[in-house]
Amino acid sequence: MVDDFAREVEAFFETLPTVMAAAGPGSMDRVRALRGAMAKARLVGFGIPEEYGGRTDIENGDRRFQALSDGRMPREADTLGIGLNMALPIILQYGTEEQKKRFIATTLSAQEVWCQLYSEPEAGSDLASLRTTAVLDGDEWVVNGQKVWTSGAMNSEMGVLLARTGDQPRNRGISMLLIPMKQPGVEVRPLRQMTGAAEFNEVFFTNARVPRDWVIGEVNDGWRAATGLLAHERSSLGNVGADDKREASGHAAVPFHYLRALAERTGYNTDPLMRQDLARAYTGEKLMGWVARRKVFPSVGKLWRTKQSRFVSETAARMTLNSSLAQEVDDKDGDFWRYFILNAPRMSIGGGTDEIQKNTIGERALGLPREPS
Repeated sequence: MVDDFAREVEAFFETLPTVMAAAGPGSMDRVRALRGAMAKARLVGFGIPEEYGGRTDIENGDRRFQALSDGRMPREADTLGIGLNMALPIILQYGTEEQKKRFIATTLSAQEVWCQLYSEPEAGSDLASLRTTAVLDGDEWVVNGQKVWTSGAMNSEMGVLLARTGDQPRNRGISMLLIPMKQPGVEVRPLRQMTGAAEFNEVFFTNARVPRDWVIGEVNDGWRAATGLLAHERSSLGNVGADDKREASGHAAVPFHYLRALAERTGYNTDPLMRQDLARAYTGEKLMGWVARRKVFPSVGKLWRTKQSRFVSETAARMTLNSSLAQEVDDKDGDFWRYFILNAPRMSIGGGTDEIQKNTIGERALGLPREPS
């Protein structure tokens, strides 16, 4: 079976260049082409029942495919974390049979891309104070409110939405709904970052509609699934190691050997203080990998990845500060480091702030008392 599976993977990679060449010009066109080809080759959804679009005949399929495809997958393979690592596990765990049949296969093949609709302007760290409402009107929920810091909303067909459906206080009146994003009443506005990119969005709902049976779990009991999704999110973010692809990335730490090469190019590799920081960066990268492999409490991995990314960013900034004010137009190395340095602070926000991660570790992992509200 292992040899048969290896041949399947090789056959997929033989056809992949043709698939990607025929894809549309946009980045999401390439994502959908890649995932569609993977789904057609049955290289998605390992461990998920076949009636939902998955595959159970390959033991440790994800790990085997990762080993066989190491270094061969296009960057577009890394852009569907919300759907694959958050929405899909929650639907599998809490969804109805109809919801599983409706959403899992389309998520695996990227026919439907997902976003996460949690934070609001006055409900970020204190998520339970959210104000977006969903009111039942016949066979549909009518949604009104606003969400913010929503990654990828501009490219999403579906969203995992937390909304207030009852008048109970705090988290006891919240439900989780699966909302179509491409409909009247859903407005997505980009939030421009200092890198020039707009990975985050504001989303406004004005009488948007959700089918009545697209609620995950019980009505007014969405907090259970909501915290479960956050655990999946932090686990997936914490498991992202150093990114060895040279393109600018906002989701992973720059690998140490890039930082060492920068030190050699700028002459800082002979500076005693900088050499100490280079040693810290190397140690941090190793620890980040070990934490990911041990599958520790999700917030630990996420917090360590953020810590490592910011430290590498600060170290790189000290090396490049003098030369960063003036740069050649085609200096790709300069562009790479400037993007990473400017982008690193966002890693402390996405997926829950560092402060929230520390509270979560203290309260849920160490059993410490909650902070006074």
